Amino acid sequence: MTDTRDDAVYAEGPQLRGLAYRLLGSMADAEDVVQTAYTRWFALAVAERERVANPGAWLSTVVSRLCIDLQRSARARREVYVGEWLPEPLPGNGSVAGRPAELDPSERVTLDESISMAFLVMLESMTAAERVSFILHDVYRYPFADIAEIVGRSPEACRQLASAARRHVREADAPVSSTVADQAEVLDALMRSWERQDIEGLVGVLDPNVRFVADGGGQVSAVLDPIDGADLVARQLAEIRSRAGDLQLEPHEVNGRPGLVARIGGKVVTVFGFEFAGRRVCRIFAVRNPDKLDRWRGASRS
Repeated sequence: MTDTRDDAVYAEGPQLRGLAYRLLGSMADAEDVVQTAYTRWFALAVAERERVANPGAWLSTVVSRLCIDLQRSARARREVYVGEWLPEPLPGNGSVAGRPAELDPSERVTLDESISMAFLVMLESMTAAERVSFILHDVYRYPFADIAEIVGRSPEACRQLASAARRHVREADAPVSSTVADQAEVLDALMRSWERQDIEGLVGVLDPNVRFVADGGGQVSAVLDPIDGADLVARQLAEIRSRAGDLQLEPHEVNGRPGLVARIGGKVVTVFGFEFAGRRVCRIFAVRNPDKLDRWRGASRS
């Protein structure tokens, strides 16, 4: 195998990590899966590697199958997870790039949408086969014939799995679209009211049906069940601020959306992701599990 072909294989890394992250909701697990796929690739004899016409497709197939296995075991682990499970938040989205082909606008899921916290949480309601079929087809535009080989089903069955997944997406609450500038402005207003523990100001920027979800993983304090409604969520935010007198809130991009990083004594203790409905916040995702915050240790104000 030539050095040039080795370079081409390694260049698949960002795409493979992006695929695995969308399937698993954990960049740590995604990196492990991609490393395993590369180990299997280079374990092949040189002649076997030379016979592979498309190494990127070969690696994507291995990554997808490894993710299916991990999803099944992860679902069992999450049945005993303490409190709510949330995806590992990412600072920005450059590390999960991909190369989707052009899609029918009626089916298109953009790369940014497919890594938002709300979207990844919604994916958790799908079976492993639905999730793989949906992500590979609607995000990465794999043909169903190729997906069938990966999930061990017929192409028609994979088509039905992707269709079922799309129904999950349509049935999920669809926030009113807003611009990034609007989202940043709303988040700035929320942050100012939050710092003052201004309940009325917080309620003013929260959707009446806002939901607050926290993930402490049983390692740090966090509400175990979601909190619904603007008044209750506003009071929860004010209580968080009251308990941590030296809490510092910093704007930062979280999974492609405006978000906040909370520090105490300079240490990142929580990453907040948000979903917006027009000019209001409709979802707040508070990730406190220390195992999911490693990438934020050196995060600077955006």
